Amino acid sequence: MMAASLLRRDKKSTAAHLKADLKRTDNSSGLRQLQELLDSVLNPERGSDPEALEWCKWLLAGGDGFDEFCRTVRSYDNATLCGLVWTANFVAYRCRTCGISPCMSLCAECFNNGDHTGHDFNMFRSQAGGACDCGDGNVMRESGFCSRHRLKTGENVPSVPRDLLLMSEMVLPRFIITIIQYLRDGYTEPESAADRDLQKVLQQLEPHISFLEELTKMGGAMRTVLTKILTNQQTFKELSMGQEENVYAKRNYEKYLSALKSSGLVSVEEKGAGGAGAGATDTPAGAGALSLLGATAAASLEDSNKEEDQDGLQGVGQRKRVKLSSSTKDPSIMDTLKHKCFLEELLFWTIKYEFPQKMVTFLLNMLPDQDYKITFTKTFVQHYAFIMKTLMKSHESDTMSNRIVHISVQLFSNEELARHVTEECQLLDIMVTVLLYMMESCLIKSELQDEENNRHVVVNCGEALLKNNTYWPLVSDFINILSHQSVAKRFLEDHSLLLLWMSFVSFFQGMNLNKRELNEHVEFESQTYYAAFAAELEACAQPMWGLLTHCKVKETQEYTKTVVRYCLETLQMWFDAIGFVDEPSLNQLTFHLPLHRYYAMFLSKGVKCQGLDLDSLLPDQEMLMKIMVHPLQIQASLSEIHSNMWVRNGLQIKGQAMTYVQSHFCNSMIDPDIYLLQVCASRLDPDYFISSVFERFKVVDLLTMASQHQNAVLDSEQERPMLEGALTFLVILSSLRIHLGMSDDEILRAEMVSQLCMNDRTHSSLLDLIPENPNPKSGVVPGSCSFEEMLSAVADFKAPVFEPGGSMQQGMYTPKAEVWEKEFDPIMVILRTVYRRDVQSAMDRYAAFLKQSGVHTGNPWPPYKERTPLHPCYKGLVRLLHCKTLHIVIFTLLYKIWMDHQNMSEHVLCMVLYLIELGLDNQVQDDKVEEEPCIEEHCHDSWFPGTSLLSNLHHVINFVRVRVPETAPEVERKRERERERETPPSTSSESTTFGQSSRRLTGNWRENLREAQVFSLVAERRRKFQEIINRSNHEASQAVRPKSSSSRWLPPGSPPQLVTEILEIRESMLSLLVKLHQKLSAKQNSLSLSWLAEVDPAHHAHGDGLTAIERILAKASARSRHSKRCLQEICGKVCPPIPPKKNSPGDKKSMDKEERRQRARERQQKLLAEFASRQKSFMETAMDVESPETDAVMDVGSAEPLDSEVLYDCVICGQSGPSTEDRPTGLVVLLQASSVLGHRCRSDTPKRLPTTDEEHIYPEDTCGATNDVRLSLMQRYFKDSSCLQSVSVGWDGGVYVQTCGHTLHIDCHKSYMESLRNDQVLQGFSVDKGEFTCPLCRQFANSVLPCRPGRGIETPAWHAPSNKSMSTLVKEVEDLQEQLGIFPVSASVKQRDPILAESNLSKEMESVIKDIKNTTQKKYMDYGKNPGSPDNDFLFMYSVARTNLELELVHRGGNLCSGGASAAAKRSCLNQLFHVLAMHMRLYSIDSAYNPWTRLTQSTYSRETEFCDDERPEVPMLFRDVPSLLIIFILTMPQPLRKEHFTCVVKVLYSLQYTQALAALSIRFSREERLAWSNTGAAKKNMPNSDKSWESLLGHVISELTKAKDVYDTNSEEALMLSSSVWSPQSIEFTLQQFCLPFLRLSCLLQHHLYGDSLPGCQVHCIDVEEEFSLLTGCLSLAGSVQSSGSMSSAACLEWNLNAFDLINQWCSEVIALSSSPSQQSVSLLVQDPQWAAPRLLHLPDNYNTIFQYYHRKSCTSCGKTPKDPALCLVCGAFVCLKGHCCKQQGVCECVLHSQHCGAATGIFLLVNASVIIIIRGHRFCLWGSVYLDAHGEEDRDLRRGKPLYLCEERYRVLEQQWVSHTFDHINKRWGPHYNGL
Repeated sequence: MMAASLLRRDKKSTAAHLKADLKRTDNSSGLRQLQELLDSVLNPERGSDPEALEWCKWLLAGGDGFDEFCRTVRSYDNATLCGLVWTANFVAYRCRTCGISPCMSLCAECFNNGDHTGHDFNMFRSQAGGACDCGDGNVMRESGFCSRHRLKTGENVPSVPRDLLLMSEMVLPRFIITIIQYLRDGYTEPESAADRDLQKVLQQLEPHISFLEELTKMGGAMRTVLTKILTNQQTFKELSMGQEENVYAKRNYEKYLSALKSSGLVSVEEKGAGGAGAGATDTPAGAGALSLLGATAAASLEDSNKEEDQDGLQGVGQRKRVKLSSSTKDPSIMDTLKHKCFLEELLFWTIKYEFPQKMVTFLLNMLPDQDYKITFTKTFVQHYAFIMKTLMKSHESDTMSNRIVHISVQLFSNEELARHVTEECQLLDIMVTVLLYMMESCLIKSELQDEENNRHVVVNCGEALLKNNTYWPLVSDFINILSHQSVAKRFLEDHSLLLLWMSFVSFFQGMNLNKRELNEHVEFESQTYYAAFAAELEACAQPMWGLLTHCKVKETQEYTKTVVRYCLETLQMWFDAIGFVDEPSLNQLTFHLPLHRYYAMFLSKGVKCQGLDLDSLLPDQEMLMKIMVHPLQIQASLSEIHSNMWVRNGLQIKGQAMTYVQSHFCNSMIDPDIYLLQVCASRLDPDYFISSVFERFKVVDLLTMASQHQNAVLDSEQERPMLEGALTFLVILSSLRIHLGMSDDEILRAEMVSQLCMNDRTHSSLLDLIPENPNPKSGVVPGSCSFEEMLSAVADFKAPVFEPGGSMQQGMYTPKAEVWEKEFDPIMVILRTVYRRDVQSAMDRYAAFLKQSGVHTGNPWPPYKERTPLHPCYKGLVRLLHCKTLHIVIFTLLYKIWMDHQNMSEHVLCMVLYLIELGLDNQVQDDKVEEEPCIEEHCHDSWFPGTSLLSNLHHVINFVRVRVPETAPEVERKRERERERETPPSTSSESTTFGQSSRRLTGNWRENLREAQVFSLVAERRRKFQEIINRSNHEASQAVRPKSSSSRWLPPGSPPQLVTEILEIRESMLSLLVKLHQKLSAKQNSLSLSWLAEVDPAHHAHGDGLTAIERILAKASARSRHSKRCLQEICGKVCPPIPPKKNSPGDKKSMDKEERRQRARERQQKLLAEFASRQKSFMETAMDVESPETDAVMDVGSAEPLDSEVLYDCVICGQSGPSTEDRPTGLVVLLQASSVLGHRCRSDTPKRLPTTDEEHIYPEDTCGATNDVRLSLMQRYFKDSSCLQSVSVGWDGGVYVQTCGHTLHIDCHKSYMESLRNDQVLQGFSVDKGEFTCPLCRQFANSVLPCRPGRGIETPAWHAPSNKSMSTLVKEVEDLQEQLGIFPVSASVKQRDPILAESNLSKEMESVIKDIKNTTQKKYMDYGKNPGSPDNDFLFMYSVARTNLELELVHRGGNLCSGGASAAAKRSCLNQLFHVLAMHMRLYSIDSAYNPWTRLTQSTYSRETEFCDDERPEVPMLFRDVPSLLIIFILTMPQPLRKEHFTCVVKVLYSLQYTQALAALSIRFSREERLAWSNTGAAKKNMPNSDKSWESLLGHVISELTKAKDVYDTNSEEALMLSSSVWSPQSIEFTLQQFCLPFLRLSCLLQHHLYGDSLPGCQVHCIDVEEEFSLLTGCLSLAGSVQSSGSMSSAACLEWNLNAFDLINQWCSEVIALSSSPSQQSVSLLVQDPQWAAPRLLHLPDNYNTIFQYYHRKSCTSCGKTPKDPALCLVCGAFVCLKGHCCKQQGVCECVLHSQHCGAATGIFLLVNASVIIIIRGHRFCLWGSVYLDAHGEEDRDLRRGKPLYLCEERYRVLEQQWVSHTFDHINKRWGPHYNGL
């Protein structure tokens, strides 16, 4: 009842009244009233209600306004942390210099208010969301705090008055329980409801949660209250269940309980069923862990549980899922949750609803409160298992993952907190258990090794869990907490946890098994390998690196020992489970051996950092032999993949091989594998190891002395690459030192050098390519200082250049010369290349360097590099190089190469020599003093006496016994030998058995039989293996099964039988090397005796095979006297090397081959030379490459001999001929609308891009705007037709015509366009719009400009200077104009001017005019009152000419004298354009009554009376634009025009321009100055030549204009402001000249194009006004005879054809007449200034951040939201939305619209969020690149790296230059259509 009455009162007074009640000591009635009120306001059954929120706000404020209340609470804010929470896509900063935790991040405000100059920071777009850490000393250093959080604000904040938050404490608990009740009510389980719509529930709650969020932002005081409420267990108890009588509340609570049921890991049903799960929770940890490894796997396969059915995995051939029983120390992890406070239940629903963004933000916003942080972290950990369970079931796992990490990263990055929950809440146990639980959902039986009886289980990479990376948040948290030392120590000390972890890792051991396809190509290429590599890297390798960072010092030895022990145990279990004995199964390959890699990395760390003894960590020999097998299998398979043996498995297998060595994976995959093999090699018997390698690489059969052999496992084309692979692998194995003693700096240096040798690199790609510790939380920063120091030590920076083709280079690093000389290491390069072509690229660059530095010109071999010394533990590795097996292989290969056996290659020889040299450089320590070998042992490896390579080098081998096919040449040769001895052939006609042949041999052969060597690698390996095994245990010997490789199965049609032969060799390795030297150098005695004496090994560092052999021989003789002696003997004999089989076809073949090669080379040279000369001549004809001499060629007609017709070459049909009426020729042109001229300003400094709210850009002062205003002012007061001839338009949207200079027949062009239209290839241009590329130079074009048939016969007459007087010429000009008045075309005209007749030519000209009109938009053509009128057309036509003249002036640098214009001249086609326009304009007659010429040259006082009242006056002459008049006159007079007439027109117009200059100047004077100058002028009037002195003329103008009443009055005040300075005669002269210059430049340029006169040249680049003025007047022959030696006077150039003062009077009277009429306002048109500065783009700030910070949050003007892709126009500074739908008009997006308004369809936009520039040209667009580069000269497109960017002036200049010169279309190649969508 009471509540009802309260509800009726207004909220404010109620709140005040209640607050007063509650403040009393006895507040029970107030409490009761409040509760009742809340019961009715916050009734959850009413649904969400905005009214309720309003009530809460008023109640909290307790009678004040809510906003005021907020302000008051904020004033008590004691928070020292920023804690601003952001969501995905927010722009934040990370400073590595200030961060303690690598996850540290700052909001922009805190970053900008802190001082981070010179720090290593970057800006990033948040992926998952985050929070600002400013003020949190646990995460970042205090020096980095911003000014606001640096002060410990908490100390000086007054304490909060009790009653301020009193109401909040009462009201909020009820508010929160309401929210919770909504959530309980709205939730439905996924299975039960089909229409489950959680979003709807959340939308209704949106305002409530936003309100909570608002409260958290009120600061520390309010957060404290919220924390109290959220964590208070008592309040929760009271409110959660609801009162007894409230039915709703009870039902609601039951819903909550049922939702809780499924929250444990093992759900209730499973427990009830008493399944494996329940049993397992009680097993002790150890047993559980073992059972995980598969002891129970077989058993639990039978009870295929529910999941299997529902996934329908019963399908035939599907791998069965395996369900393991979970085990853990702490059963509570598995159980149902229980909640004790609001916070816990809120989090529970947040999880159930899959982390709605608003809830997450609210929970995070509370974190700055310490108490809350601790409670919340514990709650989060308590719900951890439930979170992951929900995640696995979620459909939106990506979004959910991001939100989970958003929370967890804030909690776990803090070491204190992480340690606390690890100790109190068993965080580590929970995580490991949950990880196991997660992976168990997708286990399958492994098929590695023993497919039937395999007991090992692995994850199935095809499952969604792995494919979608669903485990990512969990692993990420795990890595995060392991980065804290205290937590990692706990983990490493807890053995049962480690065991669990190892069993987790073993799930990945052998996953994603590949089986080699031998018959069919695989139908479906599975892409599961991405998932497999990602899983191993993230779930296994990163935690491993995390743990390794804590095992750096001696004190942590125990940890390493423990891990190593468990690794070995788990490995042993794995070997047992897969049924592995001693041989890997054929054709199976897995790249994933995380257990091996854990073992390897901990070994390496233990030896390197903790001083552990390697042997103490190694298992017995047998285990080592097992461990070695799988990594070796991977190395062999890499070779197989590159030899195309796996080609039927599809491309993905290559993908795996590449990923395995790729920079992000290599140091967690291939590096540990190779290290492990190195460890095995250093401890196992070297002969065993070497023979294993060759057997794995399947090249055993190839290693025979015989010239032919059979290989059971390889095709012959695979033998060579596999042999190269095996040898390269051995070289890498014996020379790589990454884990064997290199320091970290040396490793970094080697990595860097190998990457730079492959290619020049940008800084960022180098950072990316250097393998770093892949654990992001490990604290090893890639951008550490040593990286920069190292980089500057090994590389030079090449600044970003701009290539002439327009492609922009980035700043690159290139290796220094001494690096190529001393450090280039091809072995490291081979190890690190993802693509084989990179190795070639490195060698090519190396060769180029040697050539350039003159060291070696040929084809160099990979240089040999000295290695860093081995760590003492690994000395055993050297024994590999000193074992007989290897020496036999080396000997065999040298022999085979010398004998030219098949499948040998230069690379094989190179690697063999490398191995020999490595052996010479790494001697085994315990070598006794070298002595002569005594008796040889006669066992079967009696090839060599000992194991030392040095002594074996000179050991001669005489006979070798080989097995050869009976068809081999060896057998043939033996038969020949026998025939020679005339012994009867052997009895057995087929196979010559060994016994029979030996009987017939002569005596000395028989003795040699004893030492004929036999060698079988396989047998050797068996024997060694047997020995080793026997040594360790006897019974294992039964396990060795005979291998298929020894007993061969011969296929049908089998090759011929093998027979044994004895070869006579009589060579040692040394002699073979010498012979190979001779063979390579193709000289008989290439090594003379004296050679050894003068050898200098240093000289031999670089070179080809010869150098390598010489270097080895030199080393051998230097290190052993015996070798030296033998060498001298060998060289002394210098017998011509006995070529094997004189006339063998092979030999002839090799001879021919050489010759053929030589010939081919010569042919090629010849072709290339021919091609080059052709190309050169093409370039010369086509491209007049910027050579000034060819300037005039473009002005077709002038450069040719004057008496003949001009000839044109058609680039399509190739014929040359004149352009005729019937078959006109045309120039290839590009027409484009342009507003470049319109954007010019008066000042030379460009406008600045605004970067604050105070700055603005005003467009009113641009040329386009000024001219628009002028025209519309004229049109208000004067006759329209006259206005349209008094100005030019086309400043904005004018049509610019440019050509590439090539011509073609117009009919050829039409057929060319047809063929393009039918060509279906996607072109970058649209043929329908008439676009094409020039057939010769491929420049973009869209029209053809017809050339006028050249008749140059009477030309000399036209050019002749005349002596006619001025008045005669004026009359002649007038007559010429009259001629055109005759219209329509009469017969007489046809004879005189055949062009006007309807011909092909005139049709073409009309079509070009149409093209020109279509080029620009309608609004740029209609300026008249009645659109489409002839006047309008006329204006547009002559403005096209004006636009092109003005633009050419701009391209020439603004004046004609600086000569900067070869390019401009080349593109210009004004001559042709003029003729086309003239022909078109002659269709319009000029009414002779209004012909301006008469008003310029005659005094016509009579006309004034004609003004009727209704008709508007004509535009006075003084208001008209003189250059426009010039163009009109020239275009409307018959062509060609005599030059004398042209000059006459210019003279007449000059006097008008001069008078205008005087008038404009006089307006700038003050009244006194005017009076003074008018008197001076009057005084001079009567002097002779007064009409050529500016004083008299100026005085006259002033006195005349004073008659008009408001010419001088209106402006007087401003004028005073303008000219504070006093005018001197010099300054007046200067101003007049400056005023006339633009007209003179234009006339001069026009004269150049019409008559081919050369332009005034001038050597000085920046010339002053006077000099330019005199040059131009001279060129136009204006300067009369009055040229004084002193400075040029502008008035001296005037020539009047009647009295100057009369004419001026007449012009002024036109203006005076206005002052009485209504059009007096127009007198302001007298003030004009024709000077414009060159067009410039906006001035951009130096630092990109200035632009980014201001614009990326700026809201769109039309919709008020922040646009997704904001862009800036660089021409006018407009802020536009790229692709924004808010600003679309008629389906056209804003950037395209703006490009039409601002640039007549050319737009240059900077994309704020990407830092790149896009160009829009008409219907196409292209990405231009970026003008902002980082400190290393690189672009940062899309701001991915977020490094600070700075303006690159050169690039910006280039952009501006392309804009001004309209060459975007030619220079940028990648254009695409934008479909109005930008």
